[in-house]
Amino acid sequence: MPFAVEISQLTHRYGERTALADVELSMEPGRIFGLLGPNGGGKTTLFRILCTLLPLQQGTARILGVDVAEAPVEVRRKIGITFQSPSLDGKLTVAENLRHQAHLYSLAGRAMRARIDDLLAQFALTDRRRDLVETLSGGLKRRVELAKGLIHRPELLLLDEPSTGLDPGARRDLWDHLHELRDAGITVLLTTHLMEEAERCDRIAILDRGRVVAVGEPEVLRGEIGGDGVTIRCREPRQLAGRIAERLGRRPQQIGESLRLELGDDRASAAALLTEFAAEVRSLEFGKPTLEDVFLTKTGRVFDPELPVAEPGRSTVHSGVNRESS
Repeated sequence: MPFAVEISQLTHRYGERTALADVELSMEPGRIFGLLGPNGGGKTTLFRILCTLLPLQQGTARILGVDVAEAPVEVRRKIGITFQSPSLDGKLTVAENLRHQAHLYSLAGRAMRARIDDLLAQFALTDRRRDLVETLSGGLKRRVELAKGLIHRPELLLLDEPSTGLDPGARRDLWDHLHELRDAGITVLLTTHLMEEAERCDRIAILDRGRVVAVGEPEVLRGEIGGDGVTIRCREPRQLAGRIAERLGRRPQQIGESLRLELGDDRASAAALLTEFAAEVRSLEFGKPTLEDVFLTKTGRVFDPELPVAEPGRSTVHSGVNRESS
């Protein structure tokens, strides 16, 4: 069975700016795969290339064994797409939006009506079929978007920032539907800048400055950077980091105005040390590593989803670092 997505030496530039730099990545079918990264990290460019909306400049990309550059029409038959920006017609009803989408894939007659009925039932929209889309809540509109993307029974569903604009309840509802789709054998690939959303994926790739800096299951990636730790908020983090390093023989990571110290099995020594420096400490927060810690460890920078990143240049991504195993 081919990979759902297989990418090799993919590079894309906008003029002199490199958006993707020698990306190597593969995704297994039947799973939820997330592309996590800040603005400017490259995830949206990669998404658009896989959707055949951007021409492939350098390297190769295959969807379910089909080359994106050589057979874009065949790729489009295999994928469903839900964009971050709404693509529904608010002046049409829910059923009318699905009907027009079905016509784009040459669906008609009894087969089309049966497919629409199935999708309305699957997403609990049957009683909304005659409602104008403009009257729906954000969560209901997202359900219609998903149904629209699935009208032609794609094998791969691509979603760009699917939780944008949704309240917590609608977000939970969305993820319930995504897990149902995965359990039905549909591969889901989504982009996100939300850590809690990335945690719900089966596997993720973290993109930064056009490079894939980490790939794996969220729990495994968190485990690779250490065990339980403590985040120390203090007045002079650099000076305190030096003093802690002198006493413990290991230097905590500085994250803005805070320090993170891995505790490991030496909790007693760490607790005594923190008591000693209590006058310099504003607050302590104990916990396990997060995906933000993974990003910091891999890039040396704090994860800020809203802060555009600098030009990545022409550095390559080594396949041993970012290529997902089968």
